[in-house]
Amino acid sequence: MRGRREDGLAVFRGIPFAEPPVGEGRFRAPRRVRAWEGTREAYAFGPPPPQETAFLGRTGVLDASLGDDWLTANVWTPDPDPAARRPVMVWIYGGAYKLGHAGSPGYDARHIARDGDLVVVTFNYRVGIEGFARIEGAPANRGLLDQVAALEWVRDNIEAFGGDPEQVTVFGESAGAGSVAALLAMPRAAGLFRRAIAQSVPGTYFSDELARDLATAIAAEAGLRPTAADLSAVDPRRLTDAGQALSAKMLQHQDRWGQVAPTVTPFSPVVDGEVLPTTPWRALADGAGRDVELITGHNREEYQLFLVLGGMLGRITDEQVTGALRLFAPGPDGEAAYRAAFPDAAPDELYERIQSDWLFRMPTLHLAEAQVAGGGRAYAYELTWPAPGSGGVLRACHGLDIPLLFGTFTADLGSLLFGDGEPGPEAEALASRFRTSWTTFARTGDPGWPAYDAERRLVQVLDVEPTVTAYPEEASRRIWEGHEFPALPLLR
Repeated sequence: MRGRREDGLAVFRGIPFAEPPVGEGRFRAPRRVRAWEGTREAYAFGPPPPQETAFLGRTGVLDASLGDDWLTANVWTPDPDPAARRPVMVWIYGGAYKLGHAGSPGYDARHIARDGDLVVVTFNYRVGIEGFARIEGAPANRGLLDQVAALEWVRDNIEAFGGDPEQVTVFGESAGAGSVAALLAMPRAAGLFRRAIAQSVPGTYFSDELARDLATAIAAEAGLRPTAADLSAVDPRRLTDAGQALSAKMLQHQDRWGQVAPTVTPFSPVVDGEVLPTTPWRALADGAGRDVELITGHNREEYQLFLVLGGMLGRITDEQVTGALRLFAPGPDGEAAYRAAFPDAAPDELYERIQSDWLFRMPTLHLAEAQVAGGGRAYAYELTWPAPGSGGVLRACHGLDIPLLFGTFTADLGSLLFGDGEPGPEAEALASRFRTSWTTFARTGDPGWPAYDAERRLVQVLDVEPTVTAYPEEASRRIWEGHEFPALPLLR
């Protein structure tokens, strides 16, 4: 491979870690990439996997070609010397399991690699129908299998880039964090990483029955059966239209798909019993992550981003709050518990709270608790610093941690969260603290604050003045205490 020197780093882009999943490889598990003769230029990101068109219009792509070679990796390294053996951080992007591309400007890893003096790897994996639709004649969770293939590539090759294959940390946000949690539960991923960071873990994992029903509905949008043979006959970039069409109709089927319907996301990891044998919470509680050190945490007002982008801020009615509480709050008394715990909350606030709790905050907290219950070590955090962009209405919303961690304040979501100006000294200081904690954890297994336990429940609060305190969302924690986060069922 021939990369480029950029800002004191050696950067390699578009390295294939598996064969293109097209032709005979369509809807199959990833296949080991064939060797090539001579020197291959690694200057440009590989093409994004097929996905809904809104993604490219929203985030843009840096120097990426179009084509079928979706499964590629990118490396930022201070020195591609095999003797260096630096810690390695492997990023898994989010995007509701239907969007994402490692070449997006917001995932430029130069600051992490340079400030932490370590190797950073990002990679593409199949999303949407190609990666997660549960179809006949194809393995489940192909997107997760792509992630395993990328980690196997890291194990076999990262030493040549100056990395230590025995010091690998996987980290991801949103669907990327859900992927990290799934990898912790997957036998095929065992031993491929030593540490894990899961930022804003979504609680949506599908039962096999639900996933198959959703796949049947997606295929019907294209006039096809949910089989690999039928779907392979359609160009993958055209097939994304079927998933997008179903997303727009999901709310009409809440009686069948339950809590999944309002997410308008027909894709998630599937608890199929083989690739993903059980949910991450059950797996960790049973000790699956005992040998992996874990950081997991969330932002304080996760769902605020979706309220603002959906034009719902200030328009939430009490009827909408009631509907959300009855759908998402745990147990038969969940609605009453929320109203008793937050008696003075305005409709917007209570709606944001229940949405944030069920989708991100409580799944994330319970992942830490499951890890500890299974005999492992976990560190927890909450980001409370409010985003300054859009007049401050976004608060500490979903995705804010990405530009802070990567230092990409004006790219992708960062431009919305921070505006078009300079990030300011507070943001710069917090970003530096974020990166230091993450890279120190990758190097030592200790981010600089106490581990979480079931008695004290200490977490790191990330703000202008960071503090260590008992878990701040105690009222929500009590309401959700004992909830198991099962695989989401098909209702009828």
